[in-house]
Amino acid sequence: MNILTHGLASLALARAAWPRAPRQLWIVAAAAGVIADIDSASAWWGASAWLRWHRTYTHSLLASLVIAMTFAAGYRFVASDSLRARFSEKKAFAMALTAAWLHLFMDVWGWEGTAVLWPFSAMRFAMDLVVDLDPWIIALLLGALLIPELLHMVGAEIGARDTRPRGRNGALVGFAIILSYLGLRAYFHGDVIALLDSRTFQGEVAKRSGAFPEALSPVTWHGVVETARGMRELTVMVGPVESFDPESAYASFKPEPSAALETAEKTEAARRFLAMARFPKATVENTGTGSRVEIRDLRYAAVGDSGHEVIAVIILDVANRVVTNEIAWASQGSQQ
Repeated sequence: MNILTHGLASLALARAAWPRAPRQLWIVAAAAGVIADIDSASAWWGASAWLRWHRTYTHSLLASLVIAMTFAAGYRFVASDSLRARFSEKKAFAMALTAAWLHLFMDVWGWEGTAVLWPFSAMRFAMDLVVDLDPWIIALLLGALLIPELLHMVGAEIGARDTRPRGRNGALVGFAIILSYLGLRAYFHGDVIALLDSRTFQGEVAKRSGAFPEALSPVTWHGVVETARGMRELTVMVGPVESFDPESAYASFKPEPSAALETAEKTEAARRFLAMARFPKATVENTGTGSRVEIRDLRYAAVGDSGHEVIAVIILDVANRVVTNEIAWASQGSQQ
């Protein structure tokens, strides 16, 4: 998820779990809830750094513990005695840790994958339910935060006095609706996977399949299917307006086994890329002076995210010796 969604969710969490916390603590919740996305700055150092850092080290349970301890220590030294008397360091630690955990939980809803168990495991977890910027989740979080404030303002205008901590019920209702929305998406996601696995594609059955979300519509999904000979990409609609035609799938076929491809797949760039990719698709091009092997992950095309799409590019000479191997941005790699 993006930094705006994480920030709003962290504020809603603070309102739901610590409704009587001083407003200065909202800064702690929001900052702890977004700080993991500092790894996005790795894009400045290129595609290789992005692949290594994005959704890995700072997006782990271990990192969330370090983040919470750092915020609690900072709070101890920065906050005044009176503020710490109202809201202790332990509570600040709990708030920061819960916000950091919420960040990880929300990122797992998406499709990119998050290495939450690093350094014990490099496995990336992804539920493929939402895109990075989901307008429905943002709208629900904004409603959960703003509607209680609006009702309070209206009550103050008519002279009503309410000493209860406001915002808690709104935040809880907001989170409940978001979880219901995710449950609906999970239900439709399961339907799409079942459809993809049950059909044939030009006589071939699916070896693996994936369903990736559309931002605005929970009933529209972008399917990727691997068969014995190639990959299939298609749009699937489920629910009341079910629409699925396996013959309409766009087909891209796997390259024939070759010495060039075998050598390329053993390079460091290919190994790093394949450890992250879920639907890798290789192409082998004869350049006249050797071969150029390019490996993509079809998830990026499925969700329409080309901004930070990375690929592995391997250049070989006529004797299939590696000349260069690198992780590159897809927008640049295809032009080389």
